[in-house]
Amino acid sequence: MKYLFSLLAFAFVFSCNSQKITSKYSTIEYEAGPCFGSCPIYKMTINADRTAVLEAEHFNFSKGFSKGEFDKPREGTFKTIIKEADYKKLTTLLDDLNAKSLNDKYGKRNITDLSTSFLRIKFADGSEKNIEDYGKKGTEKLMTVYKFFEDLKHNQQWEKVQ
Repeated sequence: MKYLFSLLAFAFVFSCNSQKITSKYSTIEYEAGPCFGSCPIYKMTINADRTAVLEAEHFNFSKGFSKGEFDKPREGTFKTIIKEADYKKLTTLLDDLNAKSLNDKYGKRNITDLSTSFLRIKFADGSEKNIEDYGKKGTEKLMTVYKFFEDLKHNQQWEKVQ
């Protein structure tokens, strides 16, 4: 009897671990471009299996601003597996965003020193949505998503690979 119970317990644990990851999103990419100051410059790509790559250029981990920062080499390429709770939060934010209904471009370029963000979403059904936002103020929900990506740089266990 105890062997049967052990076998059933093993089968249950194995079946829970082997479930296929399902997500509406195959790839989520966020890129923050430069400004005429110390705006963080980076690109983060997150896959449906929660693996992520952060390509950090400048001002991502430094405190304060120094013109000398521009002369330093790029900060590096980092990898991690996004925590499950954070990935769920991100997908919930994207669901609430209803990205397919948003404009492709936001922002007016009458001010020349703002950063441009790019949110590129590849859906599991093969469709894509690309949003360019000059000044990062497209909609309130977009700003929440941008802030979430900024926070991911600091609340995950990033491992430098380059």
